Amino acid sequence: MRRVFLALCFTLALAPAWGQDAPVTEESVKAAFLFKFPGFVEWPAPALERPDDPVVVGVVGGNDVLVELSLIAQARKAGRPVVVRRVQDSSTLAGLHMLFIGARERGRAAELIRAAQQQGVLTVTDWDGALRLGSVINFVTSNDGRVRFEISLEPAERSRLRLSSRLLAVAQQVHNTRP
Repeated sequence: MRRVFLALCFTLALAPAWGQDAPVTEESVKAAFLFKFPGFVEWPAPALERPDDPVVVGVVGGNDVLVELSLIAQARKAGRPVVVRRVQDSSTLAGLHMLFIGARERGRAAELIRAAQQQGVLTVTDWDGALRLGSVINFVTSNDGRVRFEISLEPAERSRLRLSSRLLAVAQQVHNTRP
């Protein structure tokens, strides 16, 4: 029952901020998750030491997600500010807290994930098998068409990230080691 309640609370928190008539797309749901994930993660010091430090999210290979996340970040002002940046390659990861790697970039994903881990960056991906490359969170589409996510704890530990038990509770699946 507790798990259902937490899932419901998490889903309600992801409701679009821009109005009832906005279409709910797969990209808008992923962007809403990306906006909420930082609230359930602790980064290694000195990242985000002050309460007004912005969470910097990089996006590569997901232009629609980048646009949706930028809209959410502009519309919602509660909590930490969120800054969204387009990422070109692993040399532009400095200053990021989270990196979303879209499926179009799966060919470069291993390099991006390795570089992100070295810098304590939370990596989020959206294709089958991405956790095997070292991604921490991976979006999946359930049988009923809903966007969910799975988590791999080993890469989170390598990145020196602590994930909240509340985030783990609403994940579709949590892997203790790389799948």
